[in-house]
Amino acid sequence: MTEQYEVIVVGGGAAGLSAGLVLGRARRRTLVVDAGEPRNAPAAHLQGYLTRDGMAPAEFLAAGREEIARYGVELVADRAVGAARDGRDFTVTLAGGRTVRGRALVVATGLRDELPEVPGLAERFGRDVLHCPYCHGWEVRDRPFGVLATDPLGVHQALMVSQWSKDVLFFLHRVAEADLTDLDLRRLAAAGVGVVPGEVAALEAADDRLTGVRLADGTVHPRSVLFTAPRPVPRDDLLVALGAQMRETPFGAYPVIDERGLTSVPGLWAAGNASGFAEQVVNAASRGYRAGAAINGDLLFADLDAAVGV
Repeated sequence: MTEQYEVIVVGGGAAGLSAGLVLGRARRRTLVVDAGEPRNAPAAHLQGYLTRDGMAPAEFLAAGREEIARYGVELVADRAVGAARDGRDFTVTLAGGRTVRGRALVVATGLRDELPEVPGLAERFGRDVLHCPYCHGWEVRDRPFGVLATDPLGVHQALMVSQWSKDVLFFLHRVAEADLTDLDLRRLAAAGVGVVPGEVAALEAADDRLTGVRLADGTVHPRSVLFTAPRPVPRDDLLVALGAQMRETPFGAYPVIDERGLTSVPGLWAAGNASGFAEQVVNAASRGYRAGAAINGDLLFADLDAAVGV
């Protein structure tokens, strides 16, 4: 049997929970589907969220789940494996066997980080292998930093992290020095960032702490923090299946949305990292809030117009 809701939210992170909170408070029968794969799960704390700075991500999500439950929003631990347009509504199929139907659908499925294949890197990600100085820079300030290039855009990351440490080495890894522009090299020199050519073979650790970066020639550079830029892989299966217009960016394909989060498909919304690469937790929550409020207004006026025959 197909269960009917007014709004279905796929994704139980900051964006999805925020949308669910607004919709629940607006007295909309709402379902949040949570596959339990938050992007920031490897991190011990989240930073930069006013009044929540330093909070553990799991604690943040638990508080959000408790809040939406107060307003009758249903949360199910499951995965959405398919979605289709059914007249003006959406039908979503869950891995557990349920089929649910809603007048509006919010996709807040986020993205996953595809890490460089360097031995010792993945198991340290979120601890002393990091990607965002705004997320973690203060906590590791003034330590010896390394920056692992994944492409020439890594120069930008190396320059940015120099704000938090004056001991920064930029490991070119598989990027040729010739791929860096003269301006790149002059900026790196001005920032005091050392450039290290050669492929990185592995990370070294002792007592469960990063101690160094080892090159293929055996040279070891002592470092206690390594920044790198994972390749973002948006979880966009539902958006693509429903025919949302997508836009290509250097960080993956994301849906074309208006300022509220509405995609090119009527009734289909995107929020959080499903709508863009650079949505931090606070931004994702804001996106979810905006989408939830806009959906409630759209549904309200659709019902009023139907009642008066518009």
